[in-house]
Amino acid sequence: MKKENLNIGIVGATGAVGQELIRLLLARSFPFAELRLLASARSTGKTVTEGERTWIIAEATPEAFDGLDIAIFSAGAGISRDLAPNAAERGCVVIDNSSAFRMTEAVPLVVPEINGAEALRHSGIIANPNCSTAIALMGLYPLHREFGVKRVIASTYQAVSGSGAEAIAELDAQVRAYVEGSESKPEVYPHPIAFNLLPHVDAFEDNGYTREEMKLLHESRKILNLPGFKASATCVRVPVFRAHAIAVTAQFESIVDLDDARRAIEEFPGCDLVDDPARGIYPMPLDFAGRENCAVGRLRYDTALDNALSFWVVGDQLWKGAALNAVQIAEHLVENAD
Repeated sequence: MKKENLNIGIVGATGAVGQELIRLLLARSFPFAELRLLASARSTGKTVTEGERTWIIAEATPEAFDGLDIAIFSAGAGISRDLAPNAAERGCVVIDNSSAFRMTEAVPLVVPEINGAEALRHSGIIANPNCSTAIALMGLYPLHREFGVKRVIASTYQAVSGSGAEAIAELDAQVRAYVEGSESKPEVYPHPIAFNLLPHVDAFEDNGYTREEMKLLHESRKILNLPGFKASATCVRVPVFRAHAIAVTAQFESIVDLDDARRAIEEFPGCDLVDDPARGIYPMPLDFAGRENCAVGRLRYDTALDNALSFWVVGDQLWKGAALNAVQIAEHLVENAD
């Protein structure tokens, strides 16, 4: 792969993550010569403007990947299954934001700060983890390096933007309707999301967990290379526009030390320690929406488990949980190009 003048494609360029990808590629001065925006046939011919630059949307077809060095997919698992192998066959490295290939053995599942070297072992497709997995691991991994994680119990508080632009509009409409004393029926979610909590993210499986909850277990095992890792999660959709929050209790192999835990988080790239609860200082979604780093706070010894810590992680799921992580994978490929 070249180190500059790359030809980059974005599949799903009109979606919430696609828009963030464009902004991040420009803001981080990614070395592209061409940025090719691709979407479904119904979006063909539409324009996207960012700053002083405007692009025309083209249809995402197999031929659309000819001449591209990297394509970042953010259009859903079905589109990725249909088109990502075609793109890879044409010599384009695919970075996929969907769930389509995450658990495929030959496809690296990558958080660059954690297992970036895996991205260099790809066979044409690299997978981005689920948003809540990526954010949780940004807080958990530095502690795992220090103490060796055994098991995790987590509760997620997931913003509506994780469901796309329609969910953002639905929350906004329901809040306005509530203030006006009128009614706005839910369409994206099975129940109203404004002033409510929905313990229902993704479809339920036979074991009573949702697919979102099981992703934290399966994806973490792959990213951490810990087949014996255990996790139990409850994923909750909350009336927040942007940035996920996750409450984590983690038990470790070694005896934990709070000072060492704080140091490990402070020294870990991509994660801030924001932890002075006596002064009301802890990470919150409003503070970390639109920020590259995730943050950890409320770090404390757990009172129910031995050798365990409880903590709170916040991160922008449109960025570290999707677009930013994908761009960082692309940057890692370029930095390590021959």
